[in-house]
Amino acid sequence: MSASHKPRIAVIGSNNTDLVTYVTRMPARGETLEAPSFEMNHGGKGANQAVAAAKLGASVRMLTKVGDDMFADRTISNLAGCGVDVRHISRVAGRSSGVATIMVEPSGENAILIVKGANADLSPADIERVAEDLKTCDLILLQLEIPIETVYAAIAFGKKHGVKTLLNPAPALPDLDPEQIRDVAFLVPNETELAILSGLPVASEAEIEMAARSLIAKGIETVIVTMGARGAMLVTARDARRIAPVRVTPVDTTGAGDAFVGSFARYYVSGDSVEAALHKAVRYAADSITRRGAQKSYATEAEFEMFCRNAGAARADGA
Repeated sequence: MSASHKPRIAVIGSNNTDLVTYVTRMPARGETLEAPSFEMNHGGKGANQAVAAAKLGASVRMLTKVGDDMFADRTISNLAGCGVDVRHISRVAGRSSGVATIMVEPSGENAILIVKGANADLSPADIERVAEDLKTCDLILLQLEIPIETVYAAIAFGKKHGVKTLLNPAPALPDLDPEQIRDVAFLVPNETELAILSGLPVASEAEIEMAARSLIAKGIETVIVTMGARGAMLVTARDARRIAPVRVTPVDTTGAGDAFVGSFARYYVSGDSVEAALHKAVRYAADSITRRGAQKSYATEAEFEMFCRNAGAARADGA
């Protein structure tokens, strides 16, 4: 990679408006509870990952669709304000934009309902429409909140044109076709998604490694498993390495996985080794859960550098 070339990331994925209710506990079916507070935030796995990478200084363009409702303009202006190139965002007449309804407990754990809206209209034809721009990218990020045929088309596009792809298989689909995803450079599931994709138990780190290796055996080059408070695991045909966690007090885990993916992409395309980029991604995701919300909890590059310095000082002091 030449010094004059600023690494480029493309995100082909979803955007949502997050309607977040902070609850004292999750309601039982048929139960009505009074909740302490409510917020409306920007989200969607694709948009979250794009914002994380852009806030850290990466050159990011996003291919997504919004509806013709009140949320569309807010979504586009927010992405642009975070530094994301929004030229490839299009509107769908007669559709709602994507919406996610989120309930967050005091522990930081959450439950989420998603309405895809215009995200469901993102098609393989849209990839061809922006093909010349995508060919100039170093990495394409994908998730499963858009039609699966569009995800498969993006992976095939990357293979054809020599652009690496990363698939975050969330929300997980048990019928995800191994043949269609084997050409991704990175598959990044969490433990639950890994269990669904592999059909194997993931209760221990040994089981997580075995489940990840079952996907490697199907042709996946690299599997990165996010393990929450336990860090992450990097599994290839050669070996498996655990990426140690950073201890923080969680406030809200919403969007932590997307913070991980976006930050990993940023550091990887900038020249870090996979393992070095993962160490930074674990720290970036940990920092994000110390604040409420998804995108608004993501640190800028300067803020993240300060977090890493403070985390290093805490370790040196034995904290």
